[in-house]
Amino acid sequence: MADLFLKQAEEYAKARPSYPTELFQFIASKTPSHELAWDVGTGSGQAAKHLAGIYKNVIGTDTSDKQLEFATKLPNVKYQHTPSIMSMEEVEQKVAAQGSVDLVTIAQALHWFDLPSFYKQVKWVLKKPHGVIAAICYDVPRVSDEVDKVFDEYYDVLSPYWEPGRKFVEDNYRSIDFPFERVDGADHTGPFEFVSQVTMDLESYLTFMRSSSAYQTAKDKGVELLGEDFFQKFKVAWGHNGSRIAKFPLFVRIGRVGDVKR
Repeated sequence: MADLFLKQAEEYAKARPSYPTELFQFIASKTPSHELAWDVGTGSGQAAKHLAGIYKNVIGTDTSDKQLEFATKLPNVKYQHTPSIMSMEEVEQKVAAQGSVDLVTIAQALHWFDLPSFYKQVKWVLKKPHGVIAAICYDVPRVSDEVDKVFDEYYDVLSPYWEPGRKFVEDNYRSIDFPFERVDGADHTGPFEFVSQVTMDLESYLTFMRSSSAYQTAKDKGVELLGEDFFQKFKVAWGHNGSRIAKFPLFVRIGRVGDVKR
């Protein structure tokens, strides 16, 4: 997974949408203790910086050193490069001791993981019975009818270049394996919906699209998907040189480790 974002790490850091404070307030309200959070697949630290304002300590891990170079540096956040496959000994060495983590978050990354192995690690590090896992993903941005129409056309062209796990994002993590029980006060494990609003000019909007793994995969195969044709279409649809608000629908699956069934 790390290789998919290696070449466009800086663009990824600049273009990824931020997360609303309400999302992390909701997640944190489900953990009685706020001592330690583990942000897995932290990338350039978009989620970790929010967690740092709530949890005493945060560890953000990623398989890409390049991504971590662009992560926001904060005194209570430790960034750690990890291999894509870790033994329990490595988890204890690089992340945390057994039963010591209040919260595990995975923002826009769960669909890349070997889920059985990852869930085993999650159950091992989380506190019992109140440790919480929260998996976040976001859908495509919505700007205006005109811009969205061109984006949907572009997305159709982009579709063959996505990794298979992308289908889980497209259905907002509804079908992804999530073997956890609902948290207190909830009737299910989600997805629960939030919205991130990002002010973008046309260039930052196009940078966001170039930051996707599918775009890079196509480019590696000699296919430039954001060529002059699409650029002109987006320019006309954008309508002016100013900024617009892009709305990213966010979805979170959240569950407790204490009531794991399997």
